[in-house]
Amino acid sequence: MAPLPCKALLGLLLTTASIPLASASIPDEEISKFNTAGEDTGAYSVIINEVQRTNNETLLWGPYRPQVYFGVKPRLPDSFIGGLMWAGVDNFFGIRDQFRHTCEQDDDLDGYGWEEYDVRKGGRQVVKDKGNKIDLEMEWRKVKGGQHGGHWGVRIKGTPRPDAPKDVKTALWFYAGLEGEGNIELVNEEDPLGLEGDVTLAGQAPGLEKFRLTVTTGPHTNEHPESEHEASLLKPLDRTLYKAFDVPTEYVWKTRDILFMHIQEYLGALMKKYGKDNHPPAWNSFTLANEFEPGNLHMMQKVFVGAFEFDILFSSESAETPMTSELLTKKINSFKPEFEARFNEAFQLQEPFDTPEYKEFAKNMFSNLAGGIGYFHGTTLVDKSDADEYAEEEEGFWEGASEALKNADAQFMGPYSLFTSIPSRPFFPRGFYWDEGFQLLPILEWDVDLCLEIIRSWFSLVDEDGWIAREQILGDEARSKVPAEFQVQYPHHANPPTLFLAITDFILKFEAEEKKQQQDSVHMDQPQQVLGSTNPASDPRTAHLSRPLAIHFLKTLYPSLRRHYDWFRRTQAGDLKTWTRPALYPKEAYRWRSRTPDHCLASGLDDYPRPQPPHTGELHVDLISWVSVMTRCLRKIAIALGDEYAADVKELLQIESFVNKNLNALHWSEEHKTYCDITVDDYEESIHVCHKGYISLFPFLVGGIIPPDDGERLKAVLDLMADPEELWSPYGLRSLSKSDPYFSTGENYWRGPIWININYLALRRLLEYARVPGPCQKQARQMYLDLRKNVVENVYKEWKRTGFAWEQYDQGTGEGRRTKHFLGWTSLVVKMMSMPGKVSLVQKEYVDWAV
Repeated sequence: MAPLPCKALLGLLLTTASIPLASASIPDEEISKFNTAGEDTGAYSVIINEVQRTNNETLLWGPYRPQVYFGVKPRLPDSFIGGLMWAGVDNFFGIRDQFRHTCEQDDDLDGYGWEEYDVRKGGRQVVKDKGNKIDLEMEWRKVKGGQHGGHWGVRIKGTPRPDAPKDVKTALWFYAGLEGEGNIELVNEEDPLGLEGDVTLAGQAPGLEKFRLTVTTGPHTNEHPESEHEASLLKPLDRTLYKAFDVPTEYVWKTRDILFMHIQEYLGALMKKYGKDNHPPAWNSFTLANEFEPGNLHMMQKVFVGAFEFDILFSSESAETPMTSELLTKKINSFKPEFEARFNEAFQLQEPFDTPEYKEFAKNMFSNLAGGIGYFHGTTLVDKSDADEYAEEEEGFWEGASEALKNADAQFMGPYSLFTSIPSRPFFPRGFYWDEGFQLLPILEWDVDLCLEIIRSWFSLVDEDGWIAREQILGDEARSKVPAEFQVQYPHHANPPTLFLAITDFILKFEAEEKKQQQDSVHMDQPQQVLGSTNPASDPRTAHLSRPLAIHFLKTLYPSLRRHYDWFRRTQAGDLKTWTRPALYPKEAYRWRSRTPDHCLASGLDDYPRPQPPHTGELHVDLISWVSVMTRCLRKIAIALGDEYAADVKELLQIESFVNKNLNALHWSEEHKTYCDITVDDYEESIHVCHKGYISLFPFLVGGIIPPDDGERLKAVLDLMADPEELWSPYGLRSLSKSDPYFSTGENYWRGPIWININYLALRRLLEYARVPGPCQKQARQMYLDLRKNVVENVYKEWKRTGFAWEQYDQGTGEGRRTKHFLGWTSLVVKMMSMPGKVSLVQKEYVDWAV
């Protein structure tokens, strides 16, 4: 058989890999090249390389600087960065009070974010700038072409708000810089009055090679401020103002500071020349100097009156044709129906949330989650001292550990790179291990391969011991948004391993696709039907649902997962030897390290009440529940990888059984009828410490631990959730019971407020129990329907009222609290809206309960 062209081979592999071999008209010797789970041979290697190349190309560029309102960069270290800054310049106070660049909590905005966004194609962002009396719309699009990620363009449109003066004036600065090797230079002829027409920069950088960037003049309807002042004649604002700066590469990201220093110098020169009484107006004063020295950071400024529009066009010179405004317009016009179709396919909203209003809300929530994906690169601060106090083995251990933390010998490690989603653009614009697994669940529905790219990036950071830092603060730009006391990471600190939730969901999705392909193949008589475009595995977004790619991904990831799992169980192990405890097995019990009397930051539930004072004999019910999640995920991977991993399957099956049985034996309190933490009292006796709330629910929330026929435990958990005097509220499940003495005290972070990630897990489990026979089936069904309605309606109500999604919601009023524009796990409401609106009492067995 003659060799197939690469593209044809890719299509063939993607569409045949998951179906019975008899239905594909390919010789057996060719099939064997890609139908094995373990050998990277022949066609199997081709498909892996081709899909990876496609992902690298379609995911290279993006607004991957989520900490700024609009910032663009490629997924390359120390490379190109671009961004937009703006301010009102009607007076001399606007640039001080209403300057926009980095997303800030206290900026005077009525809302901002991506209303439609697809990481592979582009999107539409709107910033409702109340303070500057202008609404900005940014239409960002990507275009395939060439060998280096293709082209991109963004159309910037400004629309005065209803309360704006007719002649509202806005200054905008777009910058393009290089944080590493390469060069950028101005193509236009220099002119001290400013640059007429479109402004073009030419440059080159490793991984991008040669490129051009053009800032257009925009349509003839654009208007610019005029003045009779001499300064206006020397610098007419119907031109583009320009200045290049030569700065150390590690400071290129500090564009706001660089601009402000430049403007301050220029204001000094104006004051010296004109004095206070004849000073130019603000719009002529806050301007670039039109200087043309070489530099690695180039700024271009435009000043407008009223509405305006212009384009920023990036062209890769490896493509045959350049990026143009006409091509950008074409992409803008075609995007909306494409996005709409993809959204309807990925998220099939169910009643009562299948209305136009809720659909707009869902698109906004998901788009802002995906639009928050960023690429971060740089060093991170790590305490590698391994201080004796970090073992936390002595009475009062937290005091010594706290002192050791304060005196930590932090070192810069790296540089490292991370491709990740984030919890919040204004407040948490970096990778959080505890958040990421939740954030990836909606992304998995939209784009499987994107989700796996992010997972792969995270686990590339596992060190030789198996540790991953719980916060990924990579580089100076990321550190600039983090208080100094939170910048250092500690290798004995763990965090909830939520990425295992996303990996498990991927496995379930892969298994479902295989089953569907097998069923479909029964009805296919001709090879041509197999190669049709209806197969979802032929879509680059879902390429990894084909068997060769899925197995390759799991097999390459497994060693890192296992190393992290072993580190987790080793470093967070609890003590079952020193005190008499009802454990059925001698090893499986766990304690979070880094406890203090007020916090257990490692758990993710920072101020949730724990035993007082902290004790080396503590055992934590949420932590052992997470170990169950990790073990189950690894077991599923080992099963998928086949006979070669049979020993792992056997070992993990036993560990999972021991973990789950010890969990029930140790942490279930017959007295309180709930799951509890354990500590040691003054008489050296093990006792339960029961603060009813999210902690009590964890064996239920993570699934696979409480069988549906366990009427005692399951009924008690459901009753706790459903009781209005305990956890139930009209807006979702409270984090801590109203009956607890710590309810709504202290920081009140996890002591009552409603969190969407935990409510989502509760909904998943309620739906699960509603679909299997058992004594609590009807109760689970009704609670599922009521909780889903309560949570989604409240998040939607607050979004309409405030323009934002929130970090948490008040348990008494439902109002959004803490961080706004929190599109991390709060975006899970989109998954909730896609869950069934009706649930019949299906009588079927669930196959993965506790072993």
